[in-house]
Amino acid sequence: MGLTSTLYTGISGLQASSEAMSVTGNNIANSGTTGFKSSSTLFSDVLSATISSASGSSQVGRGSEIATVRTNFSQGTFETTSSTTDLAIDGDGFFMVSLEGTDEVLYTRDGSFSFDDDGYLVNAEGYRVQGRTYNEAGELSGGDPTDIQIEAGTLVAAQMTENIELTTNLDSSSEIISTAFDITDPDETSNYSTSTTIYDTLGNTHLATTYFTKTGVDTTTGESTWEWYSVVASDEILSGSTTEDLTQVASGTLVFNENGELTSGETGTIAAGAIDWNNGSSTSQEINFSFNTTQYNTDSEVISQDQDGCSAGELVNVSIDTDGNVIASYSNGETQNIAMITLATFVNAAGLLKEGGNLYSSTSASGEATVGVPGSSQGTLLTSSLELSNVDLAQEFVKMITLQNAYSANSRVITTIDDMLSELINLKR
Repeated sequence: MGLTSTLYTGISGLQASSEAMSVTGNNIANSGTTGFKSSSTLFSDVLSATISSASGSSQVGRGSEIATVRTNFSQGTFETTSSTTDLAIDGDGFFMVSLEGTDEVLYTRDGSFSFDDDGYLVNAEGYRVQGRTYNEAGELSGGDPTDIQIEAGTLVAAQMTENIELTTNLDSSSEIISTAFDITDPDETSNYSTSTTIYDTLGNTHLATTYFTKTGVDTTTGESTWEWYSVVASDEILSGSTTEDLTQVASGTLVFNENGELTSGETGTIAAGAIDWNNGSSTSQEINFSFNTTQYNTDSEVISQDQDGCSAGELVNVSIDTDGNVIASYSNGETQNIAMITLATFVNAAGLLKEGGNLYSSTSASGEATVGVPGSSQGTLLTSSLELSNVDLAQEFVKMITLQNAYSANSRVITTIDDMLSELINLKR
């Protein structure tokens, strides 16, 4: 090797330093990019020749080169946002996204998602987020993840009331009423009543009133007996009486022991066909009562009541929970799981290929993606949060100073060799 070859040694140092400066500059430029992972440059030396010396053969270096640019996938910090569709991953997982019309799946740590005009959950680049959908039974479907979509303007079907649960107390000091329950004068032939809104198969609301009548006390055992009667408005059913305002549709008996605990009659039923609503809804509606009732020496009152029917509802909101469930909320108070976001992990995430736009593709170096749902193995989700860039600006500035010094030193090598060559050329003068 001669002086001319040494020029190329200095040039290699300049090239390597400038390439490394590009990596550092890219890190600094993306210090505010959501989910960005910084990169670092690894150098290696270049050997060009073996020369003979008094002590034997020796190797002469030819400069440096970039061995690899390695991505740092360490966890970034989190930022809280106001969007219910913003997500961050605490762990090693990646979101899976796909461009419309393609089968290629790309991966990202950027969870700034939103719904487009067609109801698809997408990232800022328009790639559709992948997940597993729920079927009508509320079970996750199998197979490969697919696009997540919620169509705007959709309705959730009405749900007829099938179960009513009444949690009440009936006053043990109530007077015994010996007169039979009279549908024409229910308040005078009962001790207490409560009304529950129920829904038919079309989602229309009706009022079912349950009257409680204390009918006797066994002085030997201390047991108390109450009768209950469920009635609806006569003008709302086809079979209703034309002379009475109310029609009885169910009845039963409640028995309490001396401690005020219900021992018999915990359930009751409005049998299918007992109610024939006059609005065209199904006559097959059957309603089961569940009485969680006590008889203590305090005022009769309803502690709580619940029924499982609802009217039809319009979509009003979409949110994502920490399990990755995409949940649709409707105007009738109902919620429905639409899909679950899936995450991918890799044996060697450093082997992923950057595709731009915060996206990565798998390579033979990264290995095939392992797909699963959020959890300890794939990473847990943080809702209304985004992962910030993991760029350490202080560290990047130190690298920049080091690279600047290296670049200056290599340029000095070139100018020095130039001076030496000039001296060599001047020997002939």
